Amino acid sequence: MYRLFFASLSLVAAVGLLRAPAGDAPARSKTVVVSEQALAIHNDALLIDGHNDLPWELRENDGPGFKNIDLTKPQKKFHTDIPRLKKGNVGAQFWSAYVPSSTAKKGTAVKMTLEQIDVVHELARRYPDTFEMAYGTEDIRRVRKAGKIACLIGIEGGHAIDNSLPLLRNYHRLGVRYMTLTHSESLDWADSCSDEPKANGLTPFGVDVVHEMNRLGMLVDLSHVSPTTMKAALKATKAPVIFSHSSAFAVADHARNVPDDVLKLVKENRGVVMVNFYSGFLTPEGARAMKLMFEKGRELRKQFPTDDAKYREAYRAWSKDNDYPAGDVHNIVDHIDHIVKTAGIDCAGIGSDFDGVPKLPTQMNDVSCYPLLTQIMLDRGYTKEQIHKVLGGNLMRVFAEAEKVSREWNKAGQ
Repeated sequence: MYRLFFASLSLVAAVGLLRAPAGDAPARSKTVVVSEQALAIHNDALLIDGHNDLPWELRENDGPGFKNIDLTKPQKKFHTDIPRLKKGNVGAQFWSAYVPSSTAKKGTAVKMTLEQIDVVHELARRYPDTFEMAYGTEDIRRVRKAGKIACLIGIEGGHAIDNSLPLLRNYHRLGVRYMTLTHSESLDWADSCSDEPKANGLTPFGVDVVHEMNRLGMLVDLSHVSPTTMKAALKATKAPVIFSHSSAFAVADHARNVPDDVLKLVKENRGVVMVNFYSGFLTPEGARAMKLMFEKGRELRKQFPTDDAKYREAYRAWSKDNDYPAGDVHNIVDHIDHIVKTAGIDCAGIGSDFDGVPKLPTQMNDVSCYPLLTQIMLDRGYTKEQIHKVLGGNLMRVFAEAEKVSREWNKAGQ
């Protein structure tokens, strides 16, 4: 979720593919055109996006009930609507039940998180011909077989549980199937990548959170957390983890991206890193320009604690002074390539962050554009099987393994 932050804060033989040796990058056409072959491969895939912030955009534009927005019609203000989801062949979507970290200080985080969970359930209720709630891998397959889009819920930020394992369990009962341990601010039990550490990784309570998520079958999401917390969670977890919307640090050195030493641990863990499409995390220029985005937001919030208009004006001015090129759709696959090279073909996925970011690469305009990724991967030598893994197969494997860990944990009566 970065659109809000800007607006209101707003061929490697070892793996059988794909990327030319360093210094001999694949040729990049100015405009990617999707071929019939690529479209056929794409439409045969189960595409699962790990992170979409439409629920918050609906709240911001139409209140928590979003009574006046009709997603069956084109929504120019959003990256997401039903016609474009269908054009992009989205099979399952993890919708983010995001609320700002600041709500924890105000005592409203739990209330607002419950409202955002309700938004996802309302999507399925209001558009039953398009959406259906899913709570596990069998549901995803069943819903997709029926020609619908499976709706899943991810909580973005452990501030939403208010240091309560019972609340975490209740979120799971409401359909939450992953939780990002932190957002942009550190908690007393886990550290954010964009704030000063408080826990030096995970406290004993943080380990308890990870273990309870394992027991529930809730995916542990390590986007937004510090490398120290990434390593602590990878050590603590009994199930594969996800990074629901993070890219590769070696390609663009922003703190929101995953370092190579962690990617190697993800390989051992059999987890998945789902590449974020935000230009500020994709390109080296964007990463350099946006290194201070979180710090600047906090600085300006202290300067204008109650005046949102002045805060937004100041942040827009800072953003304008720190502008950078958007990059192009090839940059997304550069990150996929690096994750595959470092962690293996089984550890890469996609987590767009659509409707949560202010800038996207050229051509990757909205949820209709996923076939472009299939075309580029095909051009770079990925097989159909490998493309299907990246588009959703890897996430399904991780989810299934987490479900297995949960079953075994509960069978043991722990």
